Amino acid sequence: MVDLAAEKFENHRKAGRILAQVRDEAAERVEVGSGYLALSEWVEQRIVELGGEPAFPVNISVDEEAAHGAAAPGDERTIGEEMVKLDIGVHIDGWLADTAVTVDFSGRESIVEAASEALDAAVELVEPGIETGVIGAEIEAVIDGYGHNPVVNLTGHGLGHWEQHTAPSIPNRSVSQSDTLEVGDVVAIEPFATDGAGKVSEGQAEQIYTLEREATVRNRASREALEVIVEEYKTLPFAVRWLDTPRAQMALRRLEQQNIVHGYPVLKEQAGKAVGQREHTIIVTEDGCEVTTDGDV
Repeated sequence: MVDLAAEKFENHRKAGRILAQVRDEAAERVEVGSGYLALSEWVEQRIVELGGEPAFPVNISVDEEAAHGAAAPGDERTIGEEMVKLDIGVHIDGWLADTAVTVDFSGRESIVEAASEALDAAVELVEPGIETGVIGAEIEAVIDGYGHNPVVNLTGHGLGHWEQHTAPSIPNRSVSQSDTLEVGDVVAIEPFATDGAGKVSEGQAEQIYTLEREATVRNRASREALEVIVEEYKTLPFAVRWLDTPRAQMALRRLEQQNIVHGYPVLKEQAGKAVGQREHTIIVTEDGCEVTTDGDV
C-alpha cells in the first residue's frame, strides 16, 4: 500500500502549488519586448520567495524551438511576435514539480489549443494499470484532430528524487510497447504540437547542463565550478549564468569534454515550424490522479 500522505508526496504537492502560482504569474508577464534574462531571473526569484527552489533553469523556447532555450549570462534578447514556451520546475528538498505553458503572439493559436486539449485528455485517462502508450495514442488523436502533429521524439517522464527525468516515459503518440502506471508514480505529461514534421533535432546553443559524475579535475576554474555544481545543484540541471565562478563557460566546456557534465542543446523542430507545449505534473492515485500543478491541490 502506497502512503500518499508521506513526506515525499507532500513535498511534491508543495512544489506543485508554488509552481502553479509562478507559472500563471509568469505567463502574465510575458509580452513582446520582454527580456529573456529579466523574465528568467524574476521567475527563479519568485520561486524562492514562495518557499521553493528552481528545479532547473527557466526554459524560454520560441517558435521552432521546442525545449532547452534559456537565457545566457548578460543575455540581451527580447521576445518578439513569436510562440513562446515557458517550461518551469520547482523542487522541495529534491522532490519535483514540472510544468509548461505556451503564450502565443504569432497568431497560430490552434497549435497551442491542440497541446492544451491533448494534456487535458491525457490526464483524464490516468489511473493505476493504464499503459502509457494508451495515453500517447490519445494525445496523438487530439492533436491530429486539430490538423497538427505531435512531436514524437519528445516524451513526458517520471520525476524522481533530485532527478528530473526518470521512468516511466509518457509518449506523445501511439506506441506498441510502453510502461504501466502504478499508484504513487509521479509523472510529468507534456504534449508538444506542431504544424511541422513532428520531430526535433539538436541545435548548437547550450546554456543548460547537468552533473554526470563526480571526478578530480586539475584545472582550477573547472574545479571551482564543479564544487559549486555538486554542492548547490547535485544532479538537477543548472544554468551557466547560475555559476558565479571565473570563466564559467570555458570551465563547463572542459568538464563536458571529460564527460563530467552533460549539456542540453536547444531542440528545434526539424521542418522549422512552430511548436506549442503544455505540461502538468501528476501523482497517480487509487482512483485516478492528482494534478499537483493546477493550483488547486
